[in-house]
Amino acid sequence: DVTNSESVDAAFAKAAQMVGGPIEVVVANAGITDDGLLMRMSDDSFENVVDTNLAGAFRCARAASTGMIRRKGGRIIFVSSVVGLFGSAGQTNYSASKAGLVGLARSIARELGGRGITANVVAPGFIDTDMTRSLPEEYTKTAVDQAIPAKRMGQPEEVAAVVSFLASDDSAYVTGNVINVDGGLGMGH
Repeated sequence: DVTNSESVDAAFAKAAQMVGGPIEVVVANAGITDDGLLMRMSDDSFENVVDTNLAGAFRCARAASTGMIRRKGGRIIFVSSVVGLFGSAGQTNYSASKAGLVGLARSIARELGGRGITANVVAPGFIDTDMTRSLPEEYTKTAVDQAIPAKRMGQPEEVAAVVSFLASDDSAYVTGNVINVDGGLGMGH
C-alpha cells in the first residue's frame, strides 16, 4: 500500500532481505484515476489520487534511498503520463499528480546524483492496456487519428523497453529526464 509509509518501508525491508542487499532499482508505477470536472471534484478525490500517484512514489524513493546511498548507486524510475505534461480536462488531480513526478525526479537527481543514483520519468501516452480499452472507442479512435503522429496506440512492451534502459548500466549518465513513450502525442512537453 503506497499510501502507507509503514507498509512501503516493510515491503522494501522484505525485498532487501530477499535479494540479500539494498534495492538497486525502483520503478514507481502505482497509479489511480478518479476523474471529474474541477468545480465538482471533491477534496477526497484530489487527495486520494495525489496520495497514491505522487506521495506513493515519494515514499518508495525515500525507502530505497538509504540502501542506494550505501551501495553508491541505484536507479529510480517514475512512471508518469503524457497527461502530466500535456494536461487533460476532467483530470486535474491525475494531471497534477503525474506532473509532480517530474519535479520529484529532478530534485532527487540533484540531491543524489553525486552518489551514483539516477532519477528519471517515463511518460506513456495511449498504451493498449485494460485502462485505455475501457475508454469509449470513438475517443481513442479520434486520439489515434487526429492527435498521435504515429497513428497507433503504443504497446506495454514499448514502455517496458524504456524502463529497462533506464534501469540498466547503459543509462548511468541519464538523470533528471522525462522520456515520452507516446507516439509523438506530447511532442516533448
